[in-house]
Amino acid sequence: MPRGNQSHLTGFLILGLTTDSKQQVWLFASFLLMYMVNVAGNSVITATIWGDAHLHTPTYFFLSNLSLVNICFTTVIMPRMLVNMLTQTRTILFAQCLTQMYFFVAFGITDSFLMAAMAIDRYMVICNPLHYTMATSPKRCLLLVTASWVTTHLHSLTHTLLMACLSFCGPSVIHQFFCDVQPLLMLSCPDTSVNELLAFTESSFVILSPFIFIIVSHVSLTCAVLRVPSAGARYKAFSTCGSHLTVVALFYRTVTSVYICPSSTYSVTKDSVITVIYTVVTPMLSPFIYSLRNKDMKQALRKLAKRTE
Repeated sequence: MPRGNQSHLTGFLILGLTTDSKQQVWLFASFLLMYMVNVAGNSVITATIWGDAHLHTPTYFFLSNLSLVNICFTTVIMPRMLVNMLTQTRTILFAQCLTQMYFFVAFGITDSFLMAAMAIDRYMVICNPLHYTMATSPKRCLLLVTASWVTTHLHSLTHTLLMACLSFCGPSVIHQFFCDVQPLLMLSCPDTSVNELLAFTESSFVILSPFIFIIVSHVSLTCAVLRVPSAGARYKAFSTCGSHLTVVALFYRTVTSVYICPSSTYSVTKDSVITVIYTVVTPMLSPFIYSLRNKDMKQALRKLAKRTE
């Protein structure tokens, strides 16, 4: 593609995971199944929480928002990816690409913030039960969720506006299955140092700040639980945190390896596999991880199943 302003750019070519037509068949079936499980599982979690008065607590309020964001996060990329596989259409317009990148980054970071909110909630309910009701009032919970959405969308808007100011040259081929920050930076002609600095510093802050909150809260929680004399109480306390830590580990292990590094270390094959894990696999497994070890959620799911019979 000739060097010039982005206004002359018609679009990009998204290679996807493979160009082999035989592999595309089973990949299409696999990703369609995972997407359907993701939407169905997270929708059931959200509907169960909203429909059961016993689950109208801060813990499940955050979980319902997390399930909703999981659906949005995957929907930003999966339908178009599946259509591309089915029709062999790989082109995407420049404006569509930036729009996809904007919502992908926004929902991804919102996911991270909500997991931090859930970690703080677990800490308060176990370590400070006397102050829990006051600290997690409906107004404060709503304010925390709203702040998460606003902060992450401003973060994503900054990335998108800076990307829109770049010009692109050379082969307009995105070695990924959707429009993301790092693959687009690799196609830019001019100096991308500002974008790189933002991606490394500000992204590190936005991604790692919730992670630090999660680690600190769970370390403090662990220390408090170990002081509890009853083995049964300790087991119950740890079991309530196990599901959350599993999802956190899956999400952050993959996200940090992709985004908290300069684009010079970007690897197409490695990052494509890692990206599939945090964009498709983790949101799909999340509702099962949170519900299978949660007695209240299992009871609410049974009630919902009986009402739908």
